[in-house]
Amino acid sequence: MKSFQVKPLSSLQGELSLPGDKSIAHRCLILSAIAKGKTIIENFPASLDCLYTLKVFKQLGIKIKKEKDRLNKINVFGKGLKGLNKPKGEIFLGNSGTTLRLLLGVLAGQNFRVKLTAGKSLANRPMRRVTVPLRMMGANISAKRESRQNVKQIEEYPPLTVKGGELRPIIYKMPVPSAQVKSAILLAGLYAKGSTRIIEPVKTRDHTERMLKLFKADLKVKQNQIVIKGDKELVSPKKIFVPGDISSASFFIVMATILPNSRILVKNVSLNPSRTGIIRVLKHMGVNIQIRPHTLSKVRREIRNWEPLGDIIVESSRLKGTQVKREEIPTLIDELPILMVAASLAKGKTIFEGVNELRVKETDRIRSMSQNLQKMCADIKVVKVGNSENIIIKGVKALMGTKVRSFGDHRTAMSMVVAGLVAENKTIIDDVSCIDKSFPEFLNLLKLLIS
Repeated sequence: MKSFQVKPLSSLQGELSLPGDKSIAHRCLILSAIAKGKTIIENFPASLDCLYTLKVFKQLGIKIKKEKDRLNKINVFGKGLKGLNKPKGEIFLGNSGTTLRLLLGVLAGQNFRVKLTAGKSLANRPMRRVTVPLRMMGANISAKRESRQNVKQIEEYPPLTVKGGELRPIIYKMPVPSAQVKSAILLAGLYAKGSTRIIEPVKTRDHTERMLKLFKADLKVKQNQIVIKGDKELVSPKKIFVPGDISSASFFIVMATILPNSRILVKNVSLNPSRTGIIRVLKHMGVNIQIRPHTLSKVRREIRNWEPLGDIIVESSRLKGTQVKREEIPTLIDELPILMVAASLAKGKTIFEGVNELRVKETDRIRSMSQNLQKMCADIKVVKVGNSENIIIKGVKALMGTKVRSFGDHRTAMSMVVAGLVAENKTIIDDVSCIDKSFPEFLNLLKLLIS
């Protein structure tokens, strides 16, 4: 464990470029591995989660080389849809839920059996949401089954064993909004003979759909339906640039918003509409934020119709409360912890509707954020509404520094760093080593803006 002391800060100034978006990077690497030929991935992040995905595909027989002069540039030598090899032993995935769930979709179409094990946090995350549709497609998946408190049905958890084989297409209506589950089904759909159709009552982030099109998959999106035709090899785009992670940017954006006399420029950030919910919410809260979409250089023109990116400029602002509807939550689920910090200092009341998914992240983020911010004198309530939960926050004049916990969760830890910078008196966070899961450069980049 690595404790960290945060002292109040007067302002934030400067500009920064961020590591590649974690969600996009996972998908880049996975599709590059199952396409034939070499793919160069630029701005690949060094987060623990993405490094687990890299390690996994090496175990599955894919050659991956890092550029010696640039640590964030990797070369992936893909071997086609059926080119993966049976690993020598079980595969350990750390605590990367994205790696596990997307990998299940790929392994469902292979011709070998493999056991997937997980770290403590991931071992407690529910898996039926992905194992059920994959079994419908013909995958043979076994998992640890348990009945836990407050869960009506028996749930499944890692470790899981997957025996791949011939898959059949399905029509599947998503019961829970989840980009990871949708992606697993789409990846499995690459191996099915026929068309797999996914119906999304609530739209989720669409990185997988965009990237499948980039790799020339036979995929069509119409309103809330996605159709993928399988049994067709992918075609590598040869080179991919991973835009900066807007989830990582959100901590600096909120930081500049709530600290007086602050102004920052964040460059090369993903502006995917399915991920910019935080920008829309902050604008509703009165934040002075400007978006400058990129005019791409000739070298990067191939991604014009793939992932939009640009620069974000944000200045200190007087925040006001707002209401975030249930249907908006999937576009900002990862940013809810830092938005809770912003709401704690906004004038009036902020309501986040239908936030249940926060319970099943790396930790229970409703609990971690509520307990910490309440210790810092924030006014937060969690209210049951039928089978759902709302978070209600009334803004206070100031947060008070104290001892808080990260609960081993990277987004809780970074949110507490931001809260500590604006609080009165110092704040001590029990453990910040968990930040390495998604954003190991966070504290060093922060130093650049306050030095």
